[in-house]
Amino acid sequence: MNQHDALHAMLELSHFLGEERRQLAILGEGNTSAKIDNETFFVKASGSSLQTLGEDDAVVCRFESLLSMLDQTDLSDQQIEDQLLACRVDSSAKKPSVETLFHAYLLSLPGVEFVGHTHSVAVNQILCSPLASEFATGRLFPDEIVCCGCRSVFVPYTDPGLQLSQVIRDKTGAFIDELGAAPRVILLENHGLITLGKTPGAVKAAMLMAHKAAEIFVGAAAMGGPVFMSDIDVERIANRIDEHYRQRALKL
Repeated sequence: MNQHDALHAMLELSHFLGEERRQLAILGEGNTSAKIDNETFFVKASGSSLQTLGEDDAVVCRFESLLSMLDQTDLSDQQIEDQLLACRVDSSAKKPSVETLFHAYLLSLPGVEFVGHTHSVAVNQILCSPLASEFATGRLFPDEIVCCGCRSVFVPYTDPGLQLSQVIRDKTGAFIDELGAAPRVILLENHGLITLGKTPGAVKAAMLMAHKAAEIFVGAAAMGGPVFMSDIDVERIANRIDEHYRQRALKL
């Protein structure tokens, strides 16, 4: 995807996720990113609103300097700030979000070209409860499997910024080692969720379906507890030919 197309796809995705009626993000919450090429990507500027994101709120950053930061453990807050500013291709551009680090890592994974991060009200009802890890590993209905995968990565609460990005890298890497593919949903305890994919549509589908699943989970919990699909049934849905066809039709 060329830079112009990547920018406008990211802006459209941002406006979609930022619409307040969807209850995914308000004010300056959440962020998005889009891969340009193997060296650079767009990411939302710090403090900007997804709903009203403009072209000057999309900052072009370099992968190399950010990915190298993930191997460092002794950086001060000021050093992190300085390196975030230094990763910009245009030194006059706005400051990138502090969560740019995990965007850089996720966009470096094979098949991932867009990332969305929100603070969904429905999902956070669960992520701020003792049932968070249970929600991450269980699946309630077939469409959740189709859009969100067999399970989600669960990340215990971690200080946002470098430390969180490092834990996301480690947990996601373990998921890939086990299942052979990148996750579609990453759940951050007491924080929010991340969805990722090859297209903006994949990010939207996983985000909306995770939001729906959270609403169903909360309702089921009030009715005596959620009844999860069995591992055999989850595996069956994940590998059905007709479901793979639907995934292609939905550009997932």
